[in-house]
Amino acid sequence: MILITDGGSTKCDWIAINSDGIQAVDKIRTKGLNPAIVPEKKLNKIIRKSKELMEIADQVTHIHFYGAGCGTEKPRLLLKSILEYYFKNAIVEVREDTYAAVRACINTNDEAAVVCILGTGSNCSYYDGKDLHQRVSSLGYILMDDASGNYFGKQLIRDYFFKKMPDTISVAFAHKHNLDADFIKYNLYKQSNPSAYLADHAEFMFINKDSEYISNIITKGIRLFTENMILQYKEELKEGVPVHFAGSIAYFGQEEIKQVAKEYGFKVGNFVRRPIEGLVNYHVKNL
Repeated sequence: MILITDGGSTKCDWIAINSDGIQAVDKIRTKGLNPAIVPEKKLNKIIRKSKELMEIADQVTHIHFYGAGCGTEKPRLLLKSILEYYFKNAIVEVREDTYAAVRACINTNDEAAVVCILGTGSNCSYYDGKDLHQRVSSLGYILMDDASGNYFGKQLIRDYFFKKMPDTISVAFAHKHNLDADFIKYNLYKQSNPSAYLADHAEFMFINKDSEYISNIITKGIRLFTENMILQYKEELKEGVPVHFAGSIAYFGQEEIKQVAKEYGFKVGNFVRRPIEGLVNYHVKNL
């Protein structure tokens, strides 16, 4: 049995397929397993507490884990060792989530493309048809992650407290979320996954997109992401390579992304909300 995982900071989707490429059990979902921000003890607990994972653990022969926070060696090896402990019969491969986006988005294995992730966090890479290239190291949600869920969540919370929201939006936002200052600070400074907490507020944007205020926030974030991340690959973009997007923020922000793409002159490719489906197709083809 092969276990394929799309691991974000907020949640992980696990799909098990058998040697014939057929899904063996229902899709399994756990909390996020970002080893760069989630403590080792909690990583263990999340896996151990999943009854569905533990029931199939001995049957798993290969794990292909693509995850946020797995782009640097120390957290990647930490998560790999934890997975090897629980899945003792499995050969474990842990790659950064950018590879999941590439394999889910590109049309052919050797297609060159700029591939962006806009989910809880954000990232952008160039895939030359064989290898992945990144020109800026990610410094996480505090310093980077433009146009991500946590970026937009932070903008909304700031605007609420600085009274920059229109009154009707402010009332709706307060109705949907607990905006008590102490509660917010507790989640930001005392809990283990503040980026996921911030990102949880971003959904509000997409159920209020008819507001000019909300539309402007989304467009401003996409422009910032374009200038800081996508335009690192100006030379490649001049050659006409497509820019693909993965993640829920990108999927629900397609209209604004296409608008910004026209402004900056790059070609938009595919939008994939959940890379896990594309990953399954990739690994089935390569069984």
